[in-house]
Amino acid sequence: MTLAQAEKVIAVAKAAAVKQGTLMNIAVVDAGGNLKAFARMDGAFLGSIDVSIKKAKTARMFNMSSKEFGDLAQPGEPLYGIEVTNGGLAVFGGGQLIRDKSGTIIDAIGVSGSSVEDDMATAEAGANGL
Repeated sequence: MTLAQAEKVIAVAKAAAVKQGTLMNIAVVDAGGNLKAFARMDGAFLGSIDVSIKKAKTARMFNMSSKEFGDLAQPGEPLYGIEVTNGGLAVFGGGQLIRDKSGTIIDAIGVSGSSVEDDMATAEAGANGL
């Protein structure tokens, strides 16, 4: 993914956040889980900067949304406790894979700043905006 494409993903996610009336931190990571692009909307929570990046990294590192991953990390589930590995993972919604036209995973987006449901909707919009 190019920087221009990552910025487009962020622009689409930002537009979705504005539409729902939320202030978000939006991170895009590359195929290796490295930060590619980031935007913090004016007034978005400072604590959500790290969370948005970790949501994107979690999705990319395990090739599933952070929500799906989080479902496997709940007490009694097979990945319980995994969130303390890899420098900390996000085990709740808002991290989404970005795929190319053929369905190949190319990057991931992480969004944080509102309810998990709002974060997930914003991340999905961004992921589908490419």
